[in-house]
Amino acid sequence: MDRHVESRLKKDVVIWLVTAGPDRRPQSVPVWYVWDGSSFLIYARPGIKVSHVKANPYVELHLNTDETGDEVIRASGYATIPKSQRPAHKEPAYLRKYRSHILGLGMTVEDFAEQYRYPIRVRRLRFH
Repeated sequence: MDRHVESRLKKDVVIWLVTAGPDRRPQSVPVWYVWDGSSFLIYARPGIKVSHVKANPYVELHLNTDETGDEVIRASGYATIPKSQRPAHKEPAYLRKYRSHILGLGMTVEDFAEQYRYPIRVRRLRFH
C-alpha cells in the first residue's frame, strides 16, 4: 500500500461500510472509523449494521473518490463484533480522531459510547 492511500485511510473522517443481511441486499452507509494499519474499527448503534454483520460477516469498505472518480480506495474484509473491544470513550485512537465531532453533536463521549455500543472490527482485508 502506498503512502498516499495509508494517509487517506488514517485521516479521512468517513468511510462507506457495505453490509448485506440474510436477504443478500447490500446497504452502504457512511461511518466513522479508525485504521490501525491492518484493520478498521467502527462503532455502531444497535440496528441494521450490527444485524447484518452477525448474519453475514463479509463486508466492503470504500473512501470517497476524488472529484473525477479516479482515486478509488476499496477493500473487502471479514467483520466481527468483538466482546473484548474497549467502548468508544475508552479507545484513545478513536477519541483523538472524533472527540471534537462527538462534542459537536452535543454529546459527551460517554453518551456516544452508550449509544454506539457495538464495536465492529474489520480484518482479513483485501484492497482492490
